[in-house]
This record gives sequence, structure tokens and C-alpha cells, in this order.
Amino acid sequence: MAKLRIFPERIIDNISKMNEYCKKYNKKWTFVTKVLGGYKPVLEKILQPDVILGTHSIGDSRVSSLKTIKKINPKLVTMYLKPPSSAYIKSIVKYADISLNTEFATIIKLNEEAKNQQRTHKIIIMIEMGELREGVVREKLLEFYAKVFNLTNIKIIGIGTNLGCMYGIEPTFDKLIQLCLYKQLIEIKFKRNLHLISGGSSITLPLLGKGKVPLEVNHLRIGEAIFLGTSPLNNKKFCNLSTNAFEFDANIVEFKKKERTPDGVIGEGNVGHAQLHTESLEGIKEHKAVVDFGVVDVDINDLKPKDHGVQFVGTTSDLTVYSLGKNPTEYKTDNYLRFSPDYMAVARLMNSRFIEKEVA
Repeated sequence: MAKLRIFPERIIDNISKMNEYCKKYNKKWTFVTKVLGGYKPVLEKILQPDVILGTHSIGDSRVSSLKTIKKINPKLVTMYLKPPSSAYIKSIVKYADISLNTEFATIIKLNEEAKNQQRTHKIIIMIEMGELREGVVREKLLEFYAKVFNLTNIKIIGIGTNLGCMYGIEPTFDKLIQLCLYKQLIEIKFKRNLHLISGGSSITLPLLGKGKVPLEVNHLRIGEAIFLGTSPLNNKKFCNLSTNAFEFDANIVEFKKKERTPDGVIGEGNVGHAQLHTESLEGIKEHKAVVDFGVVDVDINDLKPKDHGVQFVGTTSDLTVYSLGKNPTEYKTDNYLRFSPDYMAVARLMNSRFIEKEVA
């Protein structure tokens, strides 16, 4: 079975460095753990009180993961990171201290359930700022806040936006200053304080050091930088963070020298994805390794072979083929190919029950 190797100490080191970085710029941050898929053996190691002391809260987009987090430490402040589904209102109020919201009908249900559980549920209202994912449209913002402020068991603690996740809209200074102005407008009109302006995710981090994040933006939701050491703004290493907290090993289940091009009529019946050569390569052979993962486990475009001589050939549901050329490193059956996974690769591998997880 292919294996994802996880190094918690490297993640913990990144958390410590992020605490220092955000403190330097006077920003609070929510540690986003959703890439782990609620995997308890890792969460138990990285959610120790001395490790996450400098964080504002722990965020996840799965109720089951928040439940696991609360079992590990009931005192942790948790945040549900997407608009709640009505089907999970009871669990969200129980396991999430804070949730991100965009629908008034849902907030009414959160308020009713919070009454039943004798709690005050905190919310951040998300605003649509161009990414066209979740968010209250700006023309309706004041009307929206006016209704929510009247709910007895709901406390609005902030305003936020999501940028960079779908279309890749960047959190520019102009975008973020608009967010700050909306916050000021709401506070003046309703005479209420909003404590947080949540200005994005790991994509916003590189802008801090360049002075391109308004001072009023005081909260970020950070996951990728902690787990992968990178920012989606440029997909490069961020500061001095570790980029090798995850490694993926795929077992070579077959190793043979075969033709470079397929033989026969290529029809429409294939269920896989393969690299076809346009030049004539008839009679040319190369060493090919068949490894034990497929498209149901991970997208090969999200994996980078550690050995630069390894080239992708094709993939199917549960097997993938790589070319090793002249095999200068002498691979053989029962060896493995090692890969560096990116953020989406880690997320999919963590959620695949066909991939072994090894905590180093």
C-alpha cells in the first residue's frame, strides 16, 4: 500500500515560527487543520497547549474534525470554516465556538440551537469581494447586519472575506482596505464593535512583509503555510518554514522494460490519463515502473517526484506508470518512488482510505 509519511515535529516548528511572524505584525491567526482530514494521531501531537498557545483558534471545515479536536482538548476555541449546512446545525453549535456565515436563514437556526444548548454562538460574516465563492453581496451588507444584531444567542465578532481559493483573486491592498471600510461603516451605523477583520489565508502572508496589508486587518486563517511551508500567492517557500512535513512513497509493483508508445488502435474506451508522444518512437524502449496509487487517491499533477529522472507516463483508477528511462539508479520491484506532495495532494491522500499514513 502506498504511504504518506507525516513529520509532526516539522509542523510544530512551523507553528512556532508563524506565532512569531504574526506577533511581529500584530495579527491574530486561526490554525486551519482541514488538510489532515481529522486524523487524530497527528492532531494529538500538534494541538498540545504549549504548541498552539499563540493561536487565536483552531479551524476546520468538517464537523467530524472539530469533534475530534474538542475531544483532544475541550478548552480549544474552534472555528467552522465554511457556511454551515442546516443539517448539521446542532453539531456545529456543539463543536464550533465560531462559524463563518453568509445566510440569514442559517444564522436564525444557529441562534435557536444556541438557545437550546444555552450557549452564545459567535460568528464572522463573510463578504463577497470578487472571488465569487461564499459571501454576502456588498449592497446587502448593512441590511444583513441589521437583522443579525437582533438575535439573542448570536454574537458577531467580525467581518471577513475569502480570496484566492477558487479563481485566485489576490488579496490586494485595495481589496483589504474596502473590507476595513465596511467594518467601520457597520460600527458607526450600529454602534457595535467588530473585533476581527479576517483578511484571508496563507495567500495574504507574503503581503504582510511588504506593507500591503492594512493595519486594521487583524486576523488570518492559515493552513497551507503551516503544513507545506508555502503560500498560494506564488507557490513558493514562505520565510524560513519547513517544506518537507509530508512525503509520499508509492511501491513499485511491476518493473519492466517496455515500448514508449502503445500498440494498437486507441479508442474512446480508456478510463485513465496518459502522456502520448507525438513524435515517432516505434521500437524505442524504456524502463517503466507501475506503482500502487491512482486517480481515486490523488491527482498526479499535485505530486513532484524526488528523483528528477522519473517521468510521468499514465494513470488509472488504482495504478500509475512512471518512466525511469535507462534506469541509472537501478530501481526494481518492491522499491518505492518518493514524491513531494503539494497541499491538495496531502488533502486527498489524507482522505484516501487506500493510502497508509505513517507518523514519524
